[in-house]
Amino acid sequence: MNHLKQKWGVFGLVLVLILGILAGCGATSEETNGNVESGNTNKTTTGEEQQQERAFPVTITDDSGKEITIEEEPKSIISMQPSNTEIAYALGLGDKMVGVSDYCNYPVETADLEKVGAQDMNVELILTLMPDVILVTDYHQQNHENILKQYEEAGITVIVIGSESSFADVYETMELMGKATGKTAEAQSLIADMKDRLAAVEEKAKEVTEKKKVWVEVSPAPDIFTTGQGTFMHEMLESIQAENAAGDQEGWVKLTEEEIVQLNPDVIITTYGYYVDNPKEGVMARSGWVEVPAIKDGEVHDVDSDTVTRPGPRLIEGVETLAKLIYPEIFE
Repeated sequence: MNHLKQKWGVFGLVLVLILGILAGCGATSEETNGNVESGNTNKTTTGEEQQQERAFPVTITDDSGKEITIEEEPKSIISMQPSNTEIAYALGLGDKMVGVSDYCNYPVETADLEKVGAQDMNVELILTLMPDVILVTDYHQQNHENILKQYEEAGITVIVIGSESSFADVYETMELMGKATGKTAEAQSLIADMKDRLAAVEEKAKEVTEKKKVWVEVSPAPDIFTTGQGTFMHEMLESIQAENAAGDQEGWVKLTEEEIVQLNPDVIITTYGYYVDNPKEGVMARSGWVEVPAIKDGEVHDVDSDTVTRPGPRLIEGVETLAKLIYPEIFE
């Protein structure tokens, strides 16, 4: 009898333990399901953070040819060039910007940031701000090499961004900046959007039956400069089936009024309305220009210089604006 009681006692203990384990498993399963259903967003966010962490360390080669390894995702950035500042904001890095060049004016948030110089940098202020990354130009690399070494010795990652003269160059810069800052996907999305919009303009431009000759002025009289081959404006005009009146020139060149009149442009585009009042009136009033087709038809237009000369994400806006001004019957 005692033996039987001991047997049932052991059996009862085992039964209690099994029930306890089953109850625990059930609770865990319910809690897990509850967390999946109610905490799905948090788990996704954690996954994104882990993915960003896995993106670093990352090794890039900047436009000076220097190989740079960035150990951790940058938390603070200074940009010494307006175009790179615009790209940084377009990539979603605005909250990481702690300083910009004196000439950075877009987006409006840049007005609230420390201005740290331009070609000549405010070294003391930059070292006080101590960014994780500073984006400089090839000019800085060529003329302020010792200062850049000083930044590096202080623990700042210096990335040289070279001069761009085509949309392809801008795309490469976006890819470089995206990789260096953990914004590779954002860079690819930005590039894809620009390419899609440019392709749409080029497709619409196939409707052009008679190309218009366009004269571009990037500075007013008496020293009139224009843009020839190897410039954004030339590439933009080609994309909308317009002829660059200075297409036989290379880069930014100076021409006389007599030379310009001989070109007989159908449209004149100026880019200096931000510092010259009523540029159209000045061009229309030039002596000896009355027989120029653009003057006869009043086809003189000013565009925002930053959208047609600054190598950033707004270049596509420049193309779309030029298309509407030059071929309104097609693009309006």
